[in-house]
Amino acid sequence: MNKVILMGRLTRDPEVRYTQTNNTLVASFSLAVNRRFVRQGEERQADFINIVAWSKLGEFCSKYFKKGQQVGVIGRIQTRTWDDDQGTKHYITEVVAEEAYFADSKREGDGNNAFENTFGNTAPGNMGADFEVSSSDDLPF
Repeated sequence: MNKVILMGRLTRDPEVRYTQTNNTLVASFSLAVNRRFVRQGEERQADFINIVAWSKLGEFCSKYFKKGQQVGVIGRIQTRTWDDDQGTKHYITEVVAEEAYFADSKREGDGNNAFENTFGNTAPGNMGADFEVSSSDDLPF
């Protein structure tokens, strides 16, 4: 099974490009994901993870995700290679996003997002339009 769940802060705004073969949108960004433990006397370490999101999810990420926001991403790890113009082989490991979520609290975000919490694998025909966000005052716990 190849499943990755990450939560971190965007290190830059998503970058959009289109494939040459069929003009499909691809958004690329990276997340700074804090490591779980901190060594005594040291600062918290973070890993910087490259993320790619395709088509509608890529469009969502490019439109609503901004540098510094905390987001959650669910996807799979992919490794690929290519040769540059000089014939040097390059390797890259990245996460292909299948779902993406806002992870900032409403107080931290600007509150102007059209989708308050999520975009990803939702039921067919229900792309989050019926998702209702209640204020934290309404929660039973």
